[in-house]
Amino acid sequence: MVTQTPHLNPELVDALKRLRLGRIALSLPERLVLADKQEMSFDDLLLMILTDEIARRDNTAADNRATEARLDPSMRLELWDKTAKVSFDKRMLSELVSLRFLEAHRHVVVLGPVGVGKTFLAQALGHIACRHGYHVRFTRADEMLRTLKQSRFDNSRDAQMVSLTSADLLIVDDFALEPMSKEESKDVYQLFLERTGRGSMIISSNRDTAEWLAMPATKQRLHPRSRARRRP
Repeated sequence: MVTQTPHLNPELVDALKRLRLGRIALSLPERLVLADKQEMSFDDLLLMILTDEIARRDNTAADNRATEARLDPSMRLELWDKTAKVSFDKRMLSELVSLRFLEAHRHVVVLGPVGVGKTFLAQALGHIACRHGYHVRFTRADEMLRTLKQSRFDNSRDAQMVSLTSADLLIVDDFALEPMSKEESKDVYQLFLERTGRGSMIISSNRDTAEWLAMPATKQRLHPRSRARRRP
């Protein structure tokens, strides 16, 4: 026997819309059929309907945060290609997914050669953070440095630094691909310093951390003839 989907009273649909609960009307007929089959009480039915609405709003809010953070919607952990020939520490991944590093204001550095999924992992963690209500920002390192450089000339530096330091999680992708200038090194140092203890960062790079802020040292050699002579 096929159960017919009940038709909703138009006045009920209008009332839901006026209460900004119009999306409930889309799934309500199916929920009514399910409640009838399982002989749910009115309380259980109401709880199921409201739980659906809460989940929908949470998902919408998370999607909005991810869009604002400039995260790629295709880079979610559930979309990870399990056939990819990439080895990783499952316990470490589980620890990162727990977001305990974010709660403790600690940082994550993802190092490795091109093509191992550094950007994917960084953005996937960003999506998870968005689902948990955190404010996330994603940026490529070269883009960030260009913006900070430009801010020196258009009086927007304070606003740019606030934007970079106020996010709960700042994701900087492809860090230190090219040697940084003295000014860029200062910008990075200031950013890292101001975020310490205030928020977390995820930094991906194909260079070892020892290379990040290395500047060519200028060595001055003192010629033997230029040494000051002591008087007897």
